[in-house]
Amino acid sequence: MTDIAKAIAGLIATEIAARPEQVRAAVDLLDSGATVPFVARYRKEVTGGLDDAQLRTLETRLGYLRELEARRAAILQSVDSQGKLTSELAAQIARVMTKSELEDIYLPYKPKRRTKAEIARERGLEPLADALFEDRTLAPPVEAEKYLSDDVPDARTALEGARDILAERFAENAELIGRLRDYMERKAVLRARVIDGKQEQGAKFSDYFDHAEAWSKVPSHRALAMLRGRNEEVLAVDLELDADTEGKYRPAETMVAAHFGIRADGGPVDQWLMDVARWSWRVKLWLHLSVDLMGRLRERAEDEAISVFARNLKDLLLAAPAGNRATMGLDPGIRTGVKVAVVDATGKVLDTATIYPFQPRNDVQGSFAALMALIARHKVDLIAIGNGTASRETERLVTDMLSMIPAPKPMKVVVSEAGASVYSASETASNELPGLDVSLRGAVSIARRLQDPLAELVKIEPKSIGVGQYQHDVDQYRLARALDAVVEDAVNAVGVDLNTASAPLLARVSGLGSSLAEAIVAHRDANGAFSARKQLLSVARLGPKAFEQAAGFLRIRDGSEPLDASSVHPEAYGVARKIVAACGRDIRQLMGDSTVLKKLDPHSFVDDTFGLPTVRDILAELEKPGRDPRPEFKTATFAEGIEEISDLRPGMMLEGTVTNVAAFGAFVDIGVHQDGLVHVSQLADRFIKDAHEVVKAGDVVKVKVLEVDAKRKRISLSMRRDAAPDRNAESRRPERNAPRPKKNAQPSSPSQGALGAALSEALRRDK
Repeated sequence: MTDIAKAIAGLIATEIAARPEQVRAAVDLLDSGATVPFVARYRKEVTGGLDDAQLRTLETRLGYLRELEARRAAILQSVDSQGKLTSELAAQIARVMTKSELEDIYLPYKPKRRTKAEIARERGLEPLADALFEDRTLAPPVEAEKYLSDDVPDARTALEGARDILAERFAENAELIGRLRDYMERKAVLRARVIDGKQEQGAKFSDYFDHAEAWSKVPSHRALAMLRGRNEEVLAVDLELDADTEGKYRPAETMVAAHFGIRADGGPVDQWLMDVARWSWRVKLWLHLSVDLMGRLRERAEDEAISVFARNLKDLLLAAPAGNRATMGLDPGIRTGVKVAVVDATGKVLDTATIYPFQPRNDVQGSFAALMALIARHKVDLIAIGNGTASRETERLVTDMLSMIPAPKPMKVVVSEAGASVYSASETASNELPGLDVSLRGAVSIARRLQDPLAELVKIEPKSIGVGQYQHDVDQYRLARALDAVVEDAVNAVGVDLNTASAPLLARVSGLGSSLAEAIVAHRDANGAFSARKQLLSVARLGPKAFEQAAGFLRIRDGSEPLDASSVHPEAYGVARKIVAACGRDIRQLMGDSTVLKKLDPHSFVDDTFGLPTVRDILAELEKPGRDPRPEFKTATFAEGIEEISDLRPGMMLEGTVTNVAAFGAFVDIGVHQDGLVHVSQLADRFIKDAHEVVKAGDVVKVKVLEVDAKRKRISLSMRRDAAPDRNAESRRPERNAPRPKKNAQPSSPSQGALGAALSEALRRDK
């Protein structure tokens, strides 16, 4: 391993709380083509037990640091080719550990287009600049007279050229840039103002029409809101620094001067140099650093937004499945009708229909008859109702219908239909449901996502699932990469049934991908169900490496090899059989018998290949073969008669489902077509810094209504036991031209849904 590789491993080890040798082992595995889920689950001995979160961080940082090293090498080569590389400069370049610091050092040597400073040098003015900088006893106009020429007709032109040369030097000094950057990080203020004439057009950004806060403290959601307002040409967003400072020179200007030993109270040269320092700051350094800080603000905000989206997506993907039961899916609609699809326990479509219980047809009796006939014909156990438009009306229709049929009755559940329309129009849906109308595919997806959320949601582009904030405003490549990692980890944590999984689900299995997933499905269709994992090796293009990565995450129920139904990897079947032999039992009898297995000493089965972590994993898997890490299925029960936001009253106690979680609070669906916000301060009776400490997407929670603003579609909720409703909300609502108490609130936007609608309330509480 090279010195650079060792240095990278050491740095990453510190960041993820591991030893360098653990990091080096993980890097070797990842470089050889191993996936994070495989390394985390089946190479614990090699990595010393690094988990998937540590490995994901390692993977990300490894990419960044390798890019940094490649850039460092390119810069060293560039400077060396110019004949300007000294041992001191090389050491300085070698020390920095961020891309921005590296670029600061490279700035003076970076090839650039012809600048004013370069023109001044060509006119012979560099000696003048050097003389004025080094000898503070000179008189600038007098000294400038010595450098007149055809290109430099007067002293003023000469001094301007000298200024350009010195200003470029000042603006390219890496140490000074670093100090000024640190100062701006502490003192800069982000200011947003409405552009004249855009007040009405940009009403959703009204909370930012005159807004200012410290750059260092701007949270992700506010930063992205302001940047969106700027992109839509409603807001002017800028940085301010020392705006209220009095005196001839601002602090940043005096920092530039002090760095080069320039005195504000000195003689004529110092006074001239002070003007050069001020000009350097205002024309060059301020612009460069402002762009840098705005870029870092966006990056910081995007990091947080992506992190929030990833956490929520993970919670949604790992939500409890209702199980393999015949399910009816209802995609609510008013004029276009309610789309109905019935699927069997495996998700196969059995029947479809469209009913019209609402205006203009109002065929309630016909709808009852159609639903009851489908339930009886296909022995439906579950009814999944999409939570979009007309959801509560459809739920009430189902409730009335269920009251007419004898027990046992199907269970009705309202589920998120986020992304269902995206799936309906996708190529995946066309391939899966080729003979089904696009309008009915959404109902199929709604039914299947109740049976198994993970298996269905993997078919939808992650960012279309709708559990993030400002997902369309962040870097789409970074977002997709982060969300793909979440999906991959979730799928492999649960495991996949090799004989029933769709190609999109198989594609997320470690080591496979779309091409091999389609090959597996094609092989399965042509040859029938797999009876053993080893048969995967007969699939076209699926070689030993892919088999090694994927096999442990694929399950075969009732196959020829009982261990194929577990997460025990085929490479470790020998260890599992030693354990079985030690118990003197048939493997099928032993699997699930925790009493016998707990009596065994794991150390007895350790060998040169498989260490204690693997043996313990095998014993745990034999105790609960094919265990699903997802929680037990349960649903929220919406209150009868509470169907619209106008039905809510402060003080009401309701049950709902958490749909989205941000650092500042959680959004809860309480069945009124508009999610309410539980601010972080209302999540528990103790101090909570981050809402994720208490709740996750999919949780069923009890909430109290604190405040309702029907006009702005904002609902404030609480999960605290001592919460008191705000009964004076109406009287406190500000007039249009009154002072705005919610100055830091977030604008809502139709594309943000519930998240945007409730952010203002969250931000008011932040203050």
